[in-house]
Amino acid sequence: MAFTSDLDQIARAAAGDPAAVRSLVHRYSPGILGLATRMLSDRAEAEDVTQETFIRAWKALPGWEPRAKFSTWLHRVALNLCYDRLRKRKESLPGELPDMADTRLAPHDALDQLQRVSAIESAIIALPERQSAALTLCALQGHSQSEAAEILDVSVEALESLLARARRTLRAQLLEGRTSA
Repeated sequence: MAFTSDLDQIARAAAGDPAAVRSLVHRYSPGILGLATRMLSDRAEAEDVTQETFIRAWKALPGWEPRAKFSTWLHRVALNLCYDRLRKRKESLPGELPDMADTRLAPHDALDQLQRVSAIESAIIALPERQSAALTLCALQGHSQSEAAEILDVSVEALESLLARARRTLRAQLLEGRTSA
């Protein structure tokens, strides 16, 4: 039912209906922003990627053919934009830590938690791009493996391999960081 609704709204948006455009942006921007934020670890950059994703989508809508779900296609556009930005970066460290710490914790516990979050984020960013994207899509964004495979344009088996390598590398990096501290 949502797929049919999307097709109707996509057709209306392609024809210039502003209500259809707003509806699609409202429905899909949180997921796109979340993906970009996780991939880039920079909220401002993620917002830019989200905006650019929708700009590209609107330009392509008149010729868009529903070979995949609209959401899958949007995520692929966003992911490619994230890859482009990551390639341009000179540093691979996150710019800001997200507000994930429980402020009710004692100061030293809150610091420990922030350090763990920072170590995990740094380790995910240090992964090869496709492994980082696979892990972000499945573990952090909640996409099914089939959805993530479609977004990455790989088979489910290839995605499972990317996830296994990502988890193995992540585990090794985190254990190495724990023993060297």
